[in-house]
Amino acid sequence: MKTLTEAVRPTTILRPEKLRSKLDQDLVVISETFQHTGSFKFRAAYNVVLNRPEEEFVGVSSGNFGQALALACKMLGRKCTIVMPHNSAKVKIDAVLEYGAAADLINVNETSRVERLAQLSSEKPNAYMASAFDDRLVIEGNSTLGDEIAGLGLDVVIVPVGGGGLISGTVESFERSKKPIEIIGAEPAMANDAARSLAAGKIIPNEFEPQTIADGTRTLSVGDLTFPVIQRGVKEILEVPEERIVEGLRLYFTHANLKCEPTGALSLGAVLQNADQFRNKRVGVVVSGGNVDPDVYARLIANG
Repeated sequence: MKTLTEAVRPTTILRPEKLRSKLDQDLVVISETFQHTGSFKFRAAYNVVLNRPEEEFVGVSSGNFGQALALACKMLGRKCTIVMPHNSAKVKIDAVLEYGAAADLINVNETSRVERLAQLSSEKPNAYMASAFDDRLVIEGNSTLGDEIAGLGLDVVIVPVGGGGLISGTVESFERSKKPIEIIGAEPAMANDAARSLAAGKIIPNEFEPQTIADGTRTLSVGDLTFPVIQRGVKEILEVPEERIVEGLRLYFTHANLKCEPTGALSLGAVLQNADQFRNKRVGVVVSGGNVDPDVYARLIANG
């Protein structure tokens, strides 16, 4: 049985000259697209399954955490069910099934993820209900990414924000290392609950699940465990328009030879939207994952 650090793949660090030159930014790309299951979520999922005694796990995910939990359960010999929106990226649904888990597809306009999880909790009383972000084991697992980038000498690191699991782990990693750095979140403008919550000093959820193209951030709110970490360690959360997310995705393709999913382009989108803010700073942009349906990706690359 592998430890977490033995199981994860080291993150990929890129300094694409073409992209850096175009943006006139000292940019370091921190890509989790080559992580197991194609996103940072494997760090969290493996840490959860490794450290829980249950034989069955149930997760709720638009896709990346679902894939990661499915693979972690396969590697560690556990059963797994993933609750997913019926309109999740097909590549993500297929991956969950290929890793041997059951995909429980729901229409979130009729049944919320929370409601379905409550139903399964009653049906499977001995299973562990694994949150994609609001779990101490998730935050701890995600912090291993911060551990890997602590020595890069960054002035700023920009992290995509959905439920807050990745950025919370980043905060805790840099707290451990005691290295000074600005940690900034990047969130879709149409799914801006984290930005509103940070400004208000309390969690303000989205009224409905936001249908941003960045499907990894389609959460109702940040978590009860992640929000206090965000409050103490995140300088600000920048809101990124949909067109900037797509522009970031296209720039990664054309100027860094990197395929990423829309959620993974959020950090670069934040730089594009706020270029002057990051001038003369060494900026790390986290690409959280690379899982996107081929037809969606082709359309975005071709037409924006």
